[in-house]
Amino acid sequence: MFVTFEGPEGAGKSTAIRGLASALEANGHRVFVTREPGAGSFGTKIRALLLEEGDVVPEAELLLFLADRANHVETMIRPALAEGKIVLCDRHADSSVVYQGYARGVDIEFLKRGNAFATKGLKPDLTLLFDLDPSVGLSRISEGRDNNRLDREPLAFHQKVRDGFLDLASQEPARWVTLDATKAPDALCADALSEILSRLGR
Repeated sequence: MFVTFEGPEGAGKSTAIRGLASALEANGHRVFVTREPGAGSFGTKIRALLLEEGDVVPEAELLLFLADRANHVETMIRPALAEGKIVLCDRHADSSVVYQGYARGVDIEFLKRGNAFATKGLKPDLTLLFDLDPSVGLSRISEGRDNNRLDREPLAFHQKVRDGFLDLASQEPARWVTLDATKAPDALCADALSEILSRLGR
């Protein structure tokens, strides 16, 4: 089962994923936790280029994300799925559609074709959207981590990101589930676990 986690900055995805991995393993499932960008040595180098360096034009930004995604899917995600593991991925293809498409203005249909090429058609079985007002999320990350290049974008950019995620979720309700990320971390993790277990039980 391939589960992706999407949402605005500061929505609590990473914290929830750690709790979910422990809970699923306690239930006897084998779990592989990963993220985009930044998985493996290749992804780590691309993450540094994308998030820690200076200005990057939207087209170059997109191509770096797609390069990371192609390598990530082929060398890590597909092998884990073939071994019967539940893959929990912090951000995936939908983030490119939202950040580079809805927020940066890159053609969305081109983005979708690029994602299909990079993933060879692999799509998540479930996408959990951690929905949160971006002003709340940005206030969280200003207190809890060193801000990266995307974090430092203006509030209007982050509002476009949230709107983009909500729009994508409305287009594919069978795949997307929207969760209230204003909840306490334990409650949010429990909601996410319930969604995953219900899919596994089908």
